Amino acid sequence: QVQLVESGGGLVQAGDSLRLSCAASGQAFSTYAMGWWRQAPGRDLELVAACNWNGGDTHYAESLKGRFIISRDNTKNTVSLQMNSLKSEDTAVYYCAADRSSDYGTKLDDYDYWGQGTQVTVSS
Repeated sequence: QVQLVESGGGLVQAGDSLRLSCAASGQAFSTYAMGWWRQAPGRDLELVAACNWNGGDTHYAESLKGRFIISRDNTKNTVSLQMNSLKSEDTAVYYCAADRSSDYGTKLDDYDYWGQGTQVTVSS
């Protein structure tokens, strides 16, 4: 099992950038695929980005491709989400999640461990 803790959320203006970080416990982190999910007010959970165990294979929601970047550092047990050119519609709670498979999944039930979430609010 693994524990995940997100940080880096906050209140920003449209056009700004934020970098979210997720710190994971345990040595098994480097074997897990990782994903960032978000839930906007009144909407379902949405997969924002995901990567495989070493970060070499990545996935992005089509609408976010080019604005968001997922990366990981297995020497530090961290995964990050760089968010650029933020828009008001990016306002959501962002969750870090771990998939015990080495390759990432795109389904909600593919993910086995979840962080507590961090709020990102983009004003316009």
